[in-house]
Amino acid sequence: MNFHLINNIYIFFEKKAFGVCEWLGSIFGINPALIRKFFIYSSFLTLGSPLLIYFPLAYFLENIDKLKWRKKRKSVWDFK
Repeated sequence: MNFHLINNIYIFFEKKAFGVCEWLGSIFGINPALIRKFFIYSSFLTLGSPLLIYFPLAYFLENIDKLKWRKKRKSVWDFK
């Protein structure tokens, strides 16, 4: 039973928390594991200040579908 709980926590972090590092890695062409290590080590050295960057990025990625810009219509009568 304890293993099941640990496995659920692991899956949660793989899907949610590490998405930011994968997204940044795909943008900059860097291995996401290096970005994860950067956030972890810099958080220890600077008492958690990189988390001020990480959490807004996580929020942005979670809600990116709601924040997408829509194409501007050419006229008032263009409904597409």
